[in-house]
Amino acid sequence: MTSPRHPPQPSAPKADKAGVRRHNLSLVLRTVHESGETTRAAVAARVGLTRAAVSSLVEQLLERGLLVESGKTFSGQAGRPGTVLRPAATGPAGLGVELNVDYVSVCVADLAGADRVRRTVRLDNRALAPVEVLRRAAAIAAEVLAEAAERDLRPIGVRLALPGLVSGGTVQQAPNLGWNRVDADALFARALGAARPSGAPALPVASDNEANVAALAELWFGGLGDIRSFLHVTGEIGVGGALILDGELLRGAHGFAGEIGHLTVVPDGPRCRCGSNGCLERYAGQSALLRAAGAPGVDALVRRAEEGEARTLAALGQAGRMLGVAVSGAVNLLDPQAVVLGGIYPRLMPWLAPAAEAELAVRVVSGLWAPAKGRLRAATGTADAARGAAALVVRDVLADPQAYGG
Repeated sequence: MTSPRHPPQPSAPKADKAGVRRHNLSLVLRTVHESGETTRAAVAARVGLTRAAVSSLVEQLLERGLLVESGKTFSGQAGRPGTVLRPAATGPAGLGVELNVDYVSVCVADLAGADRVRRTVRLDNRALAPVEVLRRAAAIAAEVLAEAAERDLRPIGVRLALPGLVSGGTVQQAPNLGWNRVDADALFARALGAARPSGAPALPVASDNEANVAALAELWFGGLGDIRSFLHVTGEIGVGGALILDGELLRGAHGFAGEIGHLTVVPDGPRCRCGSNGCLERYAGQSALLRAAGAPGVDALVRRAEEGEARTLAALGQAGRMLGVAVSGAVNLLDPQAVVLGGIYPRLMPWLAPAAEAELAVRVVSGLWAPAKGRLRAATGTADAARGAAALVVRDVLADPQAYGG
C-alpha cells in the first residue's frame, strides 16, 4: 500500500518518434556547431548513434540549409575519407542588439556563431526617453537586417543586451540610463516593426543583462581553453558583472546575480545612482575614472597613462585597488578559475592590473592567488555582448532545427 506521505509520481510521457527525431536532429546540429567542422563518422562516434542514423539526420539538415558539406578529410585510419560538415554560412541567423549608455552595437551571427554583420554607433542615451532610445536602436538594427539579407542571412529573432536589472522582458532598473520598469521587449519590437523593410517578417524579441551575454560570448568565443568557471567584470559607464560556473550562467533566484558594480567597497563613500553609497561603480566605472583623472575620454585616459601623468596614474591605481577589493570577495565566495575584465578594462590593464592583483593576493583566503598564475585576464576583442546576444538566438535554431530552415 502506498504511503500518503509519498504519493506515486506521474511517469514522464514517452517521447514519440517525431520527438525523438527532433531531439536527434538537434543533437547532430549542435555537435557540428561545437566542432566547427567534422564528419558523419565523427558525429556518430561522439553522439552514440549509428552511422546510418546520423547520415539520415545529416541529409535532413542539409536539405533545410542548416549544414553544408565540402571537401574530404583523411583520418589516417583505414577506410574512405569523410566529407567535411560545417554549419551553413547563410540562412537562419541571430540578431544581437547591445544598448549601452553611450553606444548601440548590433551584430548578426550565423549558425557557426561568426560575427557576419556589425554596426556600432556612438550615442548618448542618458537624456532621452526609453521609447526614443529603443527607436534609435531599432533603426540601426533595421539597417543591419537589410545588409544581412544581401548576404543571404535571415535572422530568426532578436536578443537585446541591456544594462541593468532585466527580467521577463522588462528593465526593472537601469540607474545609468534612468530607466525603471521599462517594457523594453515590447517597445523595441514595435519600433523594429515600423523600421524594418516592407514585407520583412516580424521577429520575436527577448532581452537579457548585457554583462550576462558578454560573459557567455567570452565563454563561447573568447579562447578561454579549459576555463569553465569565471567571473566576468565589464567596465563601461557603469560596472557590470556575470558569473559562469561549470560552463553555465548563474542567474540567481530572480535573475539578478552578478551585479558587482553595486557591491559596496567604501560604506561611507559617495552616493551612487542606485541609491546606495560607496559602490564599486563610483570608483571603477568609466565616468568615475574619467572624472578622477580629469580626462575627456578613454583615448585621452590611455594616452595620459602612457605618458605617466600623475593624476591619471593615481585614478587608475585607485580603480584597480577597488576592483581588487570587490573581486576578492567574489573569489572567496565562488572560487572561480579566473576573473575576466571586459569593456574598457582591457585597454587599461597595464595600470589597473597591478593594484588589483596586489589586493587579490592579500585578500583571497585560499592563498592560491598570485599574478604569475594569470587568473586575472583581459577579455578578448572577439567576444562582446552584441555577439553573445546574437549567439543566444542561434541557440534557438540549434535546439529545434525542425522549426527553422527549409
